[in-house]
Amino acid sequence: MTPTREVFFNIRHVWVMYALFAVTLAIFSYGFCRHWQRWSRGLPASRTDRPWQRLQGLLRQTAAHDRLLKRYRAAGFFHLLFFWGMVILTAGTTVVFIHNDLGIHIMQGAFYLYFQSLTLNIFGALFIVALLAALVQRYVARPSRLKPDHWQDGLILILLLTILLTGFILQGARIQLTRDPWGAWSPVGNVAGSLLARLFGVDGLRQLHLFTWWFHMALVFGFIAWIPYSKLMHLLTAPANIYLRDLEPRGALPLLDIEKTEALGISRLEQFSWKDLFDLDACTECGRCEVNCPANISNKPLSPKWLILDLQKASRAEHAAAPTPPPNPEEPSPLVGPVIREETLWSCTTCRACMEQCPVMIEQVPKIVQMRRHLVMERAEFPDDLQGVIRSLEARGHPYPGSSASRSDWHKDLDVHVLSDKPGQSFDVLLWVGCAGAMNDRSKSVTRAVAQLLQAAGVRFAILSREEKCTGDPARRIGHEFLFQQLAQENIATFDRYGVKKILTSCPHCFNTLRNEYPQLGGNYQVIHHSEFLQELVASGRLRPEATALGKVVFHDPCYLGRYNQVYGAPRQLLDSVPNSQRAEVPNWSARNALCCGGGGGFSFMEEKTGTRMSHNRSRQLVSTGADTVAVGCPFCMTMLEDGVKTVSPEGQTPRVLDIAEVLAQAIMQNPAQEPGR
Repeated sequence: MTPTREVFFNIRHVWVMYALFAVTLAIFSYGFCRHWQRWSRGLPASRTDRPWQRLQGLLRQTAAHDRLLKRYRAAGFFHLLFFWGMVILTAGTTVVFIHNDLGIHIMQGAFYLYFQSLTLNIFGALFIVALLAALVQRYVARPSRLKPDHWQDGLILILLLTILLTGFILQGARIQLTRDPWGAWSPVGNVAGSLLARLFGVDGLRQLHLFTWWFHMALVFGFIAWIPYSKLMHLLTAPANIYLRDLEPRGALPLLDIEKTEALGISRLEQFSWKDLFDLDACTECGRCEVNCPANISNKPLSPKWLILDLQKASRAEHAAAPTPPPNPEEPSPLVGPVIREETLWSCTTCRACMEQCPVMIEQVPKIVQMRRHLVMERAEFPDDLQGVIRSLEARGHPYPGSSASRSDWHKDLDVHVLSDKPGQSFDVLLWVGCAGAMNDRSKSVTRAVAQLLQAAGVRFAILSREEKCTGDPARRIGHEFLFQQLAQENIATFDRYGVKKILTSCPHCFNTLRNEYPQLGGNYQVIHHSEFLQELVASGRLRPEATALGKVVFHDPCYLGRYNQVYGAPRQLLDSVPNSQRAEVPNWSARNALCCGGGGGFSFMEEKTGTRMSHNRSRQLVSTGADTVAVGCPFCMTMLEDGVKTVSPEGQTPRVLDIAEVLAQAIMQNPAQEPGR
């Protein structure tokens, strides 16, 4: 006797089910088409290239829950049960369809016992556990990231729980009524059937099965029909959004074709790409983006979650059958101001923590910067603190309006190769000093340390000195795309004139811009951060650190080095190479979760006028490790954290803040054999 079961046991008028399913699909399709129409209003975007790479990422984030399990692991684990429970049960329903409606009899034999009975029972039970955990999480634990509550949240969980419980009731009743010889292969259903048989008897159990079958069907069809009209839509849009993720370098903002575009920046929803609008419907409202947001943590008027949800609400409210008139630059923006406040946009440090945490890979930072472009280039509106920065970049090629220093001051007593002085002399690497490294007094010592280490290792390097201009990073993050492109093209012309191939820099912002954004304008170079370069010199034996009074050291990961460019290991390996040092990490805030110091996105040049200081929040974490030294690899982080640790440290226990080049220089220069020129 082949193991199987009757599909429509105890059910008559099955045609009613098919008729109702047709209605369900019609309701679902209408709702989905409404979404499709809204997405189609956006501008073109290419997000279907490299399908194998996209599929790999999709499987990693859905089947393995890579991001969800990296933080809030318990919640991620239960969501994994939720996901696989839904996948396996949907597969089981598909098997029934193939077996009964297509006439391909696969629901029998060992496959029926192992998959359709045992596996579905196990995953159905795990699904119930996951739903109960979600109810406890949302209504008992109540983490702030899940607030505020929406009536759909509880209803969705109760609806799914009811569908699962009625499914087990149906299975249990059928096993008892048919005296199914393979009932033991469905352990949960079998136990449920035994209990129900005692409560209802044979006749009552038959009536219960009949009622529950139609009730279960109505719940399932209602669930399907409701998907496009509720938060359930993310069941479709979330995996699709992961597949359609941006595969360009993480640190590259979208290039604006200034000569061809009519609008500079984004002031209306239809000026976003269709993928940007698709993003809005992919949001699961999990709140993970808020957890690492330095602006949100410090009570600034920015929540990455509510930024997306406010745009989503505006998109749905604005959608109508009538075509949208073309935007008039003279008219006030219906988006920036009425929907997304200016102070919200200016609270972002562009640290990318929200994007790194988002399990469905929503792209908040590019949207913020594109709306900033509208404010800066169309309306000439930006914080007063940034006006001097913009004027200085335009007139002097650096963002320090009050500085009287020149780009050559730092190296006057050092014998370094300036390209304009010896244009024909060969060199292996261009040392890109950066604006802070040349103009900021504290950062000059870092630049000098890097130069002395390169000399000690016998590296042939050169500098541009007075010919160097800002990479344009501050201008681009602020939203002045035109100024960024102007500065970048001038630098690219200089690089090409001197035949520059390889660039070394101690500033992660310069590193990111030169490496990931200059190629957009034709500037393709090998760009290395000084942490990687110096670590290679130590590993090869060209630099040999000695023991220093470094003590316990904690490394602060710069956002533009870590999250943007995935450089985490080199700085730590460099610190570990210093004898007798002890490295610490911030508890519960791993390298990839490191809280931003608040120095990006133009904030190094702005006063924080609301909430707490972002640098103080990060400094408290670093000081809590008990470190004697806070090591950094970014001039902006240096500025922010030096102020922060002085403020939050107990009296007499303030750790030193040193760049990793300064740490290494202290360990190298005390060794006479490694002094420059030897």
